[in-house]
Amino acid sequence: MNYYLGMDAGGTKTYAVIADESGNVVGTGRSGMGNHQINHAAAVHSINAAVEEALQQAGLTKPDITFAFFGLAGADRETDFRILREILQKVEFKNWDLACDTIVAMRAGTTRQSGVVVISGTGVNCSGMNERGEAYQCGGFSYDFGDFGGGSGLSIEAFRTVIRAWDGREEETLLTGLVLKQLGYGSVEDMFNDFLDHEKRIPNNLTKLLFEAASQGDAAALRILRRQGEELGLSIGAVIKRLGMSEAEFDVVLAGSVLMRGDGDYVEKYIEEAAKKAAPRSKIRRLEAEPVVGSVLLAMQRGGMTVSEEVSERLKQLKM
Repeated sequence: MNYYLGMDAGGTKTYAVIADESGNVVGTGRSGMGNHQINHAAAVHSINAAVEEALQQAGLTKPDITFAFFGLAGADRETDFRILREILQKVEFKNWDLACDTIVAMRAGTTRQSGVVVISGTGVNCSGMNERGEAYQCGGFSYDFGDFGGGSGLSIEAFRTVIRAWDGREEETLLTGLVLKQLGYGSVEDMFNDFLDHEKRIPNNLTKLLFEAASQGDAAALRILRRQGEELGLSIGAVIKRLGMSEAEFDVVLAGSVLMRGDGDYVEKYIEEAAKKAAPRSKIRRLEAEPVVGSVLLAMQRGGMTVSEEVSERLKQLKM
């Protein structure tokens, strides 16, 4: 029996899954942040911990794995790949490969060989591949290098908006009460002084409050979420243009916790508008399978297996 391991490591969580050649999941592992750009040591620990937990649950050892495929946030440039290859060599699988987490999300979300994927999770990223196999990534390097939003960025926008409404630069917003309650403060002044005096970092868990406020028609929240959609749309348009896909028919896969929320169409409609403008035959698809499924499927393919629709569909039933 052949066994395949797939991993999806992001800015918050790391998942490992082992499946047999029939698509039956025999082991799973979970751990924390797996992006080496954020914290190298923590990423190494998370990758190894998730692998070991999955192996233990499956009752297997590393030599039992036919092929392992790692989808890793932070696998953006050749410099990153050199660092990550060194990390993964020490994990000691005999056959393995890696790619950016965008590629595994696209594989999990579409059966087509070409397409575009946009992720808004802790951070944002957009990648595509055309029918010639040419790939291009736009973004994924933080706000300083052109990105906007993702869970961390949107949380900062929510926090800033509350401060600006308090000091008079913006209109009153429902975000004020929601953020104060979430962070446990009695007033914006108390929050302002505490964060400033103690150099506190803005937590990443305020994004959900934007959706909550938007559902009640809050203008500030709606504006921020609209900008997130428009910015992701710009990334999609850039990828489509660079890869010459404007006349092609392909899927645009939406992935990441921000885009998977079911709280109204506050982001997705702006993404779809941009995609249709750049490539009228493109089709928006929400990623319904776990992204790590894409890594398992790629492990199977790289291991020489022809993946049937039955195996693919069985894997896509996985819920982590």
